[in-house]
Amino acid sequence: MRFTPQFLDELRARLSVSEVVGKRVKLKKAGREWKGLSPFQQEKSPSFFVNDQKGFYHDFSSGKHGDIISFVMETDGLPFAEAVERLASMAGLPLPAVTPDAARQEQRRRSLHDVMDLAAKYFAETLASRVGAKARGYLADRAISPATQLQFGLGYASPDRFALKEHLGKLGVSVDDMVETGLLVAGDDIPVPYDRFRDRVMFPIADMRGRVIAFGGRALEKDVPAKYLNSPETPLFHKGDNLYNHQTARKATHDGSPLIVVEGYVDVIAMVTSGFAGAVAPLGTALTENQLALIWKMADEPILCFDGDKAGQKAAYRAADLALPFLAPGKSLRFALLPEGQDPDDLARSGGRGAIEEVIAAARPLADMLWARELEGGNFATPERRAALEARIKELSNGIRDEVVRRYYRQDLAERLQRTFAPDSNRGGFAGRGNFRPGQGSRQFQPRGGGQPNRFGGQGFGGQGFGGRRGPPGPTPLPSGPYQAASPQLAASPIMRGQRSAISRREALILQSLINHPWLLHDHLEEVAALEFAHPEAHKLRAGIIAAFANDHHHSPDLGEQAEKMRGDIEKGEFSKILQRVEGGITTAAVWGAREGAARDDVLATWHQLVALHRQYHSLLRELKDAELALGEDSSEANLAWLRDVKARIGEVDGTEALIEGFGELSGRFQKSV
Repeated sequence: MRFTPQFLDELRARLSVSEVVGKRVKLKKAGREWKGLSPFQQEKSPSFFVNDQKGFYHDFSSGKHGDIISFVMETDGLPFAEAVERLASMAGLPLPAVTPDAARQEQRRRSLHDVMDLAAKYFAETLASRVGAKARGYLADRAISPATQLQFGLGYASPDRFALKEHLGKLGVSVDDMVETGLLVAGDDIPVPYDRFRDRVMFPIADMRGRVIAFGGRALEKDVPAKYLNSPETPLFHKGDNLYNHQTARKATHDGSPLIVVEGYVDVIAMVTSGFAGAVAPLGTALTENQLALIWKMADEPILCFDGDKAGQKAAYRAADLALPFLAPGKSLRFALLPEGQDPDDLARSGGRGAIEEVIAAARPLADMLWARELEGGNFATPERRAALEARIKELSNGIRDEVVRRYYRQDLAERLQRTFAPDSNRGGFAGRGNFRPGQGSRQFQPRGGGQPNRFGGQGFGGQGFGGRRGPPGPTPLPSGPYQAASPQLAASPIMRGQRSAISRREALILQSLINHPWLLHDHLEEVAALEFAHPEAHKLRAGIIAAFANDHHHSPDLGEQAEKMRGDIEKGEFSKILQRVEGGITTAAVWGAREGAARDDVLATWHQLVALHRQYHSLLRELKDAELALGEDSSEANLAWLRDVKARIGEVDGTEALIEGFGELSGRFQKSV
């Protein structure tokens, strides 16, 4: 057999169906799939669909269905071998040599899979035996239940140097096979091959078919050379081409789970058991190009979740550099840095799903990560240093191969530079000048239409909050912290260790309204639960408000007593600091209906205005992203007009927000003319 199943699997892994089909059919994104007009017969409405996660196309008009190989055979009229050769050329995959023993090699590979399967069963049985008591204790300490151990096929390698070798030998497995699969250590200076894995908790590593191809072993003793030990490179296993939990994560991401890349086996298990089934990990190395390609086949913007220490930050920077040349329209990365000193396993055990959700919600775009690195601890007091920064940033964007993405990065980074070093007309100098010590002011560049963060991490078009007016904001003090920050955007980013981005004024006002007027929850509970909040602390405080509302005393007929008890419950819980940040985010006292003592009709009028604008704003942000992606794929006048129209409507929302300051006449406040 010239083309082995392994070679064909590799070919399908390297080329997505949309990439191959897209050379003949104009495809448009349709949810998790792509759609277009049938290449097999004439039609006016698209009925041809491509699914990259499942690796097939389906044409409802003709009933044809298949993978990339059958598509090339159908559309180009090629036999199987020629179709494979053409696709291999497209993927840059060398064709296997035609040799008389090709069939024997394939049979050999199958027998090695059988050896690995026997080893995995032996390790699992050892874990369940008396010998595995210490390993079971370790897993129990890590909150890995017996059911989870079975789910991931975990096992234990005993301390005996020859335990696995003797077991497999009794089953007829040769020493050569054990050595070739990496289960035994052998060499010219080793008279008797011995077990590679000893006294370790074993994590089987499977390929896309679910077959065990390697193992990772975690040492139980402290004084060993390697805490984690992986299988070596073998005919079955190339660690830079595989991911831990790949097969399960691919199905989970197709079903809607976010794709989260963590650093280790236990981290993956912690994420999966916390409800994040789409978790994967590299195999003992930094992320490779091939692993990045596998990840992008599962999700357009996977989240890389690294430990919150310096090593984790360096890993994030390496991944950003790796991804930069391969960015494409809609294909990028997001980064979530954990609290310092914690990994996903620690976070899952201490805070559960909610703590992980908070970290994931704060994930930042790739552009933010690159910008943070270039400014970290920088001193840009002279024009020459600022010029050097600009040169470095230009070099970064030049590394992007895709012309459209490169153009947008240049624009985004240029705007960041302008915001950081824009002349301050009030003081006649550069607000970003000097060493950027904490506490220095920095004037922001203000695009027309507002200053909400766009999807590149910079300032885009958005509302200024209730009661806000367009125009350049005043100097913004930078919070103190371990970094010397160059802009308030960077200082507020969750990328900066120990810092939190601010809750938006609109979200703060919604939460303040609920705390000061709990009676709103009687009629609007479902509405409150369904609101989209951008900030994780807003999510957390809303949950606390709803939980407090469930207490009977919040149903008191005295509205003042309701508010007092609600605030007391919030302050007694874990929300005291969040409440302070919410109140700090409300920079105007003009929104009368959100304050205590406001008349009921004023409160309702304010509430309806807040919710309507909040929903409208989030809807427009989603449309803005679609318009930006469409323009990136096709820079037509129609797509440009669509983008301009969305921005104009967002600007109208910004202007409409000021109207809310007019409410309050019934509360004893003169109505403000608008």
